[in-house]
Amino acid sequence: MTTRDTIQTYFDSLEQKQGWEDFLADEMTFTNFAGATTQLTGRDAYLKATKGFFSMITALEVKDLLVDGEKACALTRYELQPPAGAAFESHVAEVFEVQDGKITSLGIYFDNTPFPKPPKPAS
Repeated sequence: MTTRDTIQTYFDSLEQKQGWEDFLADEMTFTNFAGATTQLTGRDAYLKATKGFFSMITALEVKDLLVDGEKACALTRYELQPPAGAAFESHVAEVFEVQDGKITSLGIYFDNTPFPKPPKPAS
């Protein structure tokens, strides 16, 4: 499976809400470059940390997919519905590395302004 095939099938599976986790390598690295940079190692750590995000997805669109060898960059638009509050959309640049049909590295860049903020403690 080519890098393009892997990433496109990953997004197709994500949109169908089934089997997308199978595209993640066990020892993948994930870096969130929005706000304070966060890095995680391991598929299980990634799935645990992003569970809330994935549960909010109501629709997604891959606007562009650029591939160079084992690297790819997808420009995506997610429609999200939080458990409480209004729906919103998020535009994301997702940078992947793929080996043997598995995502070994994922870095994301997005504007976190539209995401719901936890309530501030009363003073």
